[in-house]
Amino acid sequence: MEPSQNDLEALRRLVAELTTRIFLIERKLDMESAASAESRPLATAPVSPPLPSAIPPAVSPVKPVSAYSPPPYIPPRPSIPQPQPESNLESRIGSHWLNRIGIAALLIGISYFLKFAFDNNWIGPAGRITIGLLAGIAVVVWSETFRQKGYKAFSYSLKAVGIGALYLSLWAAFQVYSLIPSGVVFVMMLGVTAATGAMALAQDAEILAAFALTGGFTTPLLLSTGQNREVALFAYVAVFDVAMLFLVTIKPWRRLLVMSYTGTLLLYIGWYASFYTRDQLGLTLTFATLFFAMFAVAPLITLQPEGEAALFAASPGSLALANACVYFLQAYVMVEEIDRTYMAWFALALAAVYIVLSHQVHAREIGRQASQVLRFLHLAVAIGFITVAIPIRLDAHWITIGWFVEAGVLLWVAERIKSDFLNVFALCALGLGVVRLLAIDNFQTTQLIFNMRMATYTVAVAVLGAVAWYAASRTDDAARTVAAVSVVALNVLALIALSHEVTDYYTRQMVAVRPADGRWIPAYGNAWRRIEIARDFTYSALWMGYGAMLMVVGFLRRSAFVRWQALLLIAATVVKVFVYDVSQLDRGYRIVSFMVLGVLLLAISFVYQRDWLQLSARTKTEGNSTSA
Repeated sequence: MEPSQNDLEALRRLVAELTTRIFLIERKLDMESAASAESRPLATAPVSPPLPSAIPPAVSPVKPVSAYSPPPYIPPRPSIPQPQPESNLESRIGSHWLNRIGIAALLIGISYFLKFAFDNNWIGPAGRITIGLLAGIAVVVWSETFRQKGYKAFSYSLKAVGIGALYLSLWAAFQVYSLIPSGVVFVMMLGVTAATGAMALAQDAEILAAFALTGGFTTPLLLSTGQNREVALFAYVAVFDVAMLFLVTIKPWRRLLVMSYTGTLLLYIGWYASFYTRDQLGLTLTFATLFFAMFAVAPLITLQPEGEAALFAASPGSLALANACVYFLQAYVMVEEIDRTYMAWFALALAAVYIVLSHQVHAREIGRQASQVLRFLHLAVAIGFITVAIPIRLDAHWITIGWFVEAGVLLWVAERIKSDFLNVFALCALGLGVVRLLAIDNFQTTQLIFNMRMATYTVAVAVLGAVAWYAASRTDDAARTVAAVSVVALNVLALIALSHEVTDYYTRQMVAVRPADGRWIPAYGNAWRRIEIARDFTYSALWMGYGAMLMVVGFLRRSAFVRWQALLLIAATVVKVFVYDVSQLDRGYRIVSFMVLGVLLLAISFVYQRDWLQLSARTKTEGNSTSA
């Protein structure tokens, strides 16, 4: 019996439903497999079987499903928060401060225990020293395990504790318990210092070298017996400084220079304050000179660090300046009480030394910027010693003349080598001379014009003229300002010098008419009044004459700056004539003052009206350019 048409249609519908269910089940399995593969990226995602290409066309009620549907949406995995880096303060507290506090607490606890044991005589003196030495060595050895694991700061802290324990134990063995002779303790301390220095070189650790340096300079203090052993002390310090110099020639540890110099200076000052006497001058000055020489050449032979920071660049310069000043003061304190004059030559000799050192720095080219700073600093120190030598060797106005001459020499050298650095020192020396000339020097002259006061002012005017000449030849604004100030100062000093001569001339006349017995008589009063009137008239005549001279120079040089100075001086003279001379001068002097002033003013006015300098044309040109 053949199946009917209805049976065939039902069978086809059943097959289509089964096919659809199987497709949906496979799709669900594919989605779960994809989610599992996403959570496990290293696992291989299962490959789904091929989807049916089509549903039988006879099944019309069932909607076919496409095999190429878009991939399912998979939500992203939530991000796992990463640990934030520790703050700098927290890291510093945890790694450094707690470290130091812990070491201090441990040492305090151990010290309390040892003190308790010592007080109860559990441990004798020899045992105490032995425990201290063994503990110090053990701590140093133990610290190496931390360094090898990368904890360098902690390792160096432990080394500081161990090295300190060794020094203190040796000190106690000699000073407290007298168990070991001073010579043996000294050798043992040197051994500790040498071992620390060797560790510094082997581990390339500047801080260990600083420990060694501190221990080396502390050794004489720990072994001091209160006796004067100058040769032994300073010989040890000299050898130690030489070792330090060798160290900084192979390692760029310039801060050790400052530490070594500070230690040397402190030991020297301590010995000098306690034991120095005049009969030790030769030996003490020899050692001071030796220390000075070592630290003077140290900046020339030290190794230049790569990427040198400002601190390293400044250390040699600061050391050079401190070394020069301290050595000069050391020599001055010792030599001045014997012969002060020797110190002038001593200062000049030091100036020559620093000029040579400046040349050596320039020749060696020790760094670039640092070399320039050190070279100029050496020149500055040399100039400073020359400036100091002048008042030491000379007296009174000769000091002022010496500073003026120094300013002139520095100005000439600066112009020859084109050095603004020396120009600054030339101006400083010139300023010192001018201040001393106006405020300190007190001249006692016996003749007019040809005296030391006039000679000193002449030297000052000449140097100021040279400054103005050299500055005017340059084009920068600073040089123009220096030239202008120098010209004004030159004229002011010249006018002051001439006014001093006028004052001296009439002062001598007043003294000449004074009665020999010193009594006051009307005749002396009348004579004194006549001399005073003549002096005041001479002041006006001098100022008018100097103003006229400046005006002539201003016209000849076509310098408005000089002409303005002349106009100001003439204006001051006009005020004096109309305000003071009218009421104070005698009729004859009053007439002459006004006539001379009137002629001078008319002459100057005539020159301006004739427009010899073509000022009106220049004004029109400037006005046209401005309007344009």
